[in-house]
Amino acid sequence: MTVETKSEFEVRPLAAPLGAVVEGFDLGLLPEGEWLGDLEAALHQHRVLVFRNQRIDDGQMLHFSKYFGKELDIHAMTQFAKPDNPEVFVLSNIVEDGRQIGAVDAAQYWHSDLCYTRTPSRVSILYALEVPVKGGRVLGPTDFADTAAAYYALPAEIKEQLQGRKARFVASKKKPSQRASHFNKMNKDTESRLEDSVVHPVIRTHPTTGEKSIFVNEGFTTEILDMEQEESERLLNYLYAFTRQPRFIYRHTWAPGDVVVWDNALTLHQGVGDYALPQRRLLYRTIVKGTVPF
Repeated sequence: MTVETKSEFEVRPLAAPLGAVVEGFDLGLLPEGEWLGDLEAALHQHRVLVFRNQRIDDGQMLHFSKYFGKELDIHAMTQFAKPDNPEVFVLSNIVEDGRQIGAVDAAQYWHSDLCYTRTPSRVSILYALEVPVKGGRVLGPTDFADTAAAYYALPAEIKEQLQGRKARFVASKKKPSQRASHFNKMNKDTESRLEDSVVHPVIRTHPTTGEKSIFVNEGFTTEILDMEQEESERLLNYLYAFTRQPRFIYRHTWAPGDVVVWDNALTLHQGVGDYALPQRRLLYRTIVKGTVPF
């Protein structure tokens, strides 16, 4: 079903639990008119927006990103930021002159961007330039989970148990899943610029829509506060498994020119590490700074 908007583009929901394709929208030549309200409404409704066949440079990507917030975050792994545009973060397995040009592991575990900071990312934007292909099959997809839908599907007794609970998030907990073929450890300089840990609600309220969502994730959450360790681990593992159910998941298979925008307060995501050189992967990412979760 195609959804009409007041603007000169259309939003077509995907045949998945979340996600929509935006058609008739050129990120290199942003349309005139009050289109941002329609786009934000579509993002809140569908959680993930896909723009296909885009050809943009760093400046155009930054310009588009700043419509969602004036301040863009610079990722803690500054060694993979573009020197002239440090807000653009490089995800890649490509090696040039013996140097890894981007973050190789592509975050192959469930997480929400910069959840281990005081103000986690509001919106993330990922632009694909090269995608790995083997035997005619595209590799390296990205999975997205609708954490608001997961929250509302939780049993009533679990919701009651989680009410008012807070959890600890630690950047250095980051680790690959069993599927991950690559992993980038944070260097000492990176870790020195991060807080030891931050505390956020287990159940987050969206700052615009008021929707509630499950905010904890296996990549960076270490514990639920004021709870025995065994009970904390049991409950966290329950939430991780609950959120990973297929009824909450959209798997995006990349094509060169895809730009994907997602709401970090309503989703978790992970990269799938089913590729390796000589299959090359190159994507650029920007992250819009958010607010303190509540």
